[in-house]
Amino acid sequence: MNWDQTNPKSRRGYHHGNLREALIEAAMRLIGEKGAAGFTIAEAARAAGVSPAAPYRHFRDRDELMADIARRGFESFAAALRAAWDRGRPTPREALMRLGAAYLAFARTEPATYVAMFESGLAMSRHPGLHAAAEDAFSALREACETIIADIPPPRRPPALMMALHVWSLSHGIASLFARGDVARRPLPMAPEELLEAGVLVYLDGLGVPERR
Repeated sequence: MNWDQTNPKSRRGYHHGNLREALIEAAMRLIGEKGAAGFTIAEAARAAGVSPAAPYRHFRDRDELMADIARRGFESFAAALRAAWDRGRPTPREALMRLGAAYLAFARTEPATYVAMFESGLAMSRHPGLHAAAEDAFSALREACETIIADIPPPRRPPALMMALHVWSLSHGIASLFARGDVARRPLPMAPEELLEAGVLVYLDGLGVPERR
């Protein structure tokens, strides 16, 4: 096989001379086909149409390539969650339901990215940029929960972090089981959004969160 990068015919995935983006695109295709742990960096290079040594110009190893994909995913995820929340308008409850729907939509429309974000097994401590992006995405949910519980009297007000972790766990579980956009999605006799909304409403009622008018 000809690995000459100056020959356009050999560069199936090497678009416009942007090696980094070509490798990320190739890795995303492989994640969709084989999962987060199902390929090597050499396979990503081959899928991008470049030499086995080419990826090391940008990525120290396969984990660094995966971390970059996951970081970008969390940045897009955070933006989607904040746009759905829209500062809690028109009411925090309605906005929280939109945020939950946005969570499920991301898993459905960006399945390879979702896998890279949550199933790559990367140690966050080794990838500061990924850790910061993931924390920023979670902070969007935590900020929503802080607004939601603001109307609960202080003696009965739960910690915002605890609530955010509960809602996140519920959203992530439903997304991973029933809303993802790949073959791992399981059948469900209702829309995943309906299941999530029902679960969150039961949770809010259990906390005694008043419904704003």
